[in-house]
Amino acid sequence: MRAERAPSVLIVEDDEGIGGGLLRAVQGEGYTATWCRTAADALGHPLDEVDLILLDLGLPDLDGLELCRRLRAALPQVPIVILTARGSEADVVVGLDAGADDYLVKPFRLAELFARLRAHVRRHATEDAPATLTAGDLVLDPAARRVTVGGTEVDLRPKEFDLLEVLMRNAGRALSRERAMELVWDEHWFGSTKTLDVHIASLRQHLGESGPEGSRITTLRGVGYRLELPASDESP
Repeated sequence: MRAERAPSVLIVEDDEGIGGGLLRAVQGEGYTATWCRTAADALGHPLDEVDLILLDLGLPDLDGLELCRRLRAALPQVPIVILTARGSEADVVVGLDAGADDYLVKPFRLAELFARLRAHVRRHATEDAPATLTAGDLVLDPAARRVTVGGTEVDLRPKEFDLLEVLMRNAGRALSRERAMELVWDEHWFGSTKTLDVHIASLRQHLGESGPEGSRITTLRGVGYRLELPASDESP
């Protein structure tokens, strides 16, 4: 299993202040991001690298709705979120009919934007997810909710399974404690992260040791955890 890259966001916004602010905010949330100021720049960007699009409608060189239609035709599976000052019900309907998946009216709160981004990224990742996740002899089947180690099935509690799935989707990468809590428990979790430590300890017992190097799950002090990839699974 190869480590997944961070989701890539294409920002299409001609306003310097808004575009620059969005770029910094999106990157600060852990996404990679590209900012295009015109429709021409957006259409010239390598679209096969885009996971999600934030699209302003008031562009200088092409109507944003027409750009939305073109992007939807080129990227039928990529979520498009329109960001615009046009807030009437008719405007929303027209935007969604043009191919957008979501519609936020300016001014909007960044917390709401990022909550929607996370929802779209999760949904898109689920749709594109492989049938099974593997890391050496560790195999996880999300659809059947089954885990095997060396061909032997392991019985996990629901949250243990969810946590292992998150670790495997990020195998070889650091997963912060906060991000793990957000993905496995709740994005608005404000309680103790002690429950995370308990579930990690239980997972280690279920999965056993991977050899003389120690546990499959490495503790990164002050950061979180990392599921280790066998050398044969790592990217060259």
